[in-house]
Amino acid sequence: MGAYPKPSILVCGDTGISVEFGNAIDRTVNEEVQRLFKTLKARCCPGILDLIPAYRSLCIHYDPWGCSYEKLLLVVEDCLCLTAETGSSVAEVIEIPVCYGGEYGPDLTEVAAQHQLGIEEVITLHSREVYDVVMIGFTPGFAYLGGLDERLFTPRKKQPRKSVPAGSVGIADQQTGIYSIESPGGWQLIGRTPVKLFDPERTDPFLLKPGNRLRFRPITRDEFESD
Repeated sequence: MGAYPKPSILVCGDTGISVEFGNAIDRTVNEEVQRLFKTLKARCCPGILDLIPAYRSLCIHYDPWGCSYEKLLLVVEDCLCLTAETGSSVAEVIEIPVCYGGEYGPDLTEVAAQHQLGIEEVITLHSREVYDVVMIGFTPGFAYLGGLDERLFTPRKKQPRKSVPAGSVGIADQQTGIYSIESPGGWQLIGRTPVKLFDPERTDPFLLKPGNRLRFRPITRDEFESD
């Protein structure tokens, strides 16, 4: 399990390929994904229509009339060499305020009990980490975050909720994440942020992007309601 000795390329239909870096949720693997994503994005290669980073792979959607499959493989190979040579820069840490527990985090007590931790211990463990935004998906702007302390690894709920409020911060297995809009969901909800991750009225609707880094800052209920 973990990183592959070298990336594997899978064909995804007639207009896509997936560059696979490993087979596990792993920070090192995702760093490789992010490096290739940023390098390809900066290159602005004609024919590449979209780049979709995930935990362990980068999906590349392309126009075969503008960029042949063979040419695309050469571009990817060249970019992989560049990322290996240049390494990666450290992104600025974004602060996300979160009100933990109560009506905003109805599963916090359950999560604490499962791990035989106090509620404040869970809050401390969750809020002290610097997380990587490894991918955006599920709903517009939903942020999947890597770097959760293993002491908080918690299975999803057996019975998903029909509605989870926007801004809810949850845990599912080895992941933590933030719900961007109201939607169904089965993650363990431990808090909520007043910050809008997705707002179609903004020039850029998405607050977070793959490659961003963030830290959660605990706030009180009064602070949450005043935002």
